[in-house]
Amino acid sequence: MAKGTILLAAGGTGGHLFPAEALAHELIARGWDVHLATDDRASRYANHFPAKEVHTIRSATFGSKNPIALIGAMWRIWQGVRQASGVIHRIKPAVVMGFGGYPTLPPLYAATRRKVATIIHEQNAVMGRANRALAPRVDAIAGGFLPEDTSAAGAKTVTTGNPVRPAVLEAARAPYVASAGSDPFRLLVFGGSQGAQFFSDAVPDAVALLSDAQRARLIITQQARADDVGRVKDAYARLGIDAQVSPFFTDMAQRMAAAHLVISRSGASTVSEIAVIGRPALLVPYPHALDHDQAANAAALAAAGGGEVHPQSTLNPETVAGLISAAMEEPERLETMAAAAKSVGRPNAARLLADLAEAIASRKTIEEFRKETRA
Repeated sequence: MAKGTILLAAGGTGGHLFPAEALAHELIARGWDVHLATDDRASRYANHFPAKEVHTIRSATFGSKNPIALIGAMWRIWQGVRQASGVIHRIKPAVVMGFGGYPTLPPLYAATRRKVATIIHEQNAVMGRANRALAPRVDAIAGGFLPEDTSAAGAKTVTTGNPVRPAVLEAARAPYVASAGSDPFRLLVFGGSQGAQFFSDAVPDAVALLSDAQRARLIITQQARADDVGRVKDAYARLGIDAQVSPFFTDMAQRMAAAHLVISRSGASTVSEIAVIGRPALLVPYPHALDHDQAANAAALAAAGGGEVHPQSTLNPETVAGLISAAMEEPERLETMAAAAKSVGRPNAARLLADLAEAIASRKTIEEFRKETRA
């Protein structure tokens, strides 16, 4: 007999779904039934999500300033609220927890209207728009990087860290072993759930500028958008580089653990996984993020010495080549960065978040929960 049901709501990208997946595994291990509410983009990531049921809920963004488009978005969200309300009435969750993205708005709003206990989890160092809209209505806010403070949101914020998947926890067991001399040097390049065209443009050209001896050592794994895969593969083939290039890798955690250096964007899940596994990273925040959340995430890891932040505007093939070359020739520095990254990882984030979910489900206050966790 299950303890009860918990409904997780997450936008249909890896950055939102991966932390929800990690929490789902922890909750199921504790005896809960887990359901997932998401949108129709999630099929790429949610196929293996350990949910008793996956509920596709209508939603929309407010990106357009066109009045007709805004009315249409509001109508789709209201339809989603009614859908979500029906799901909540049927499965009767003890708590509904959102992980960000506009698809979380209908389930969380419906839950607050039905007086169901609610939590939002904010992965980033800066709260996203959907979570900002929900923050005043929910019972608790769990933060990946958010501080606990005296503001209205901070008063009900608990810093739990970002849950990482079991594959990441398994990969974290592998110690960092530096590459020195003529040893192979494994470089991992990726740009979030959709890849990054900038890396497809800059990194192959940078590798072409390395010395013959450095190129002979390189083994590259690079995530690229489907439209870019062919040309990136061809570029590395012309250089004689051992490279695997794909839009998506199902074993990214193992590839991260095998890497001597990571070059990536700095989404919250990415930064959290880099820290838990403990790998040196060159972080290039996505420059067009509305809230500059990736820059704030990267800064948190850099402050600990586990990564370097390089704004995209400062990079070209020559500067990227210089960064890769220096890293390949300074194994001791990379070892130090790896240890620093691991020192700020939160491998117990899923456990803390599950503790919070159970506390809020039983209607404990944030102060009661804080006292229990600090005792």
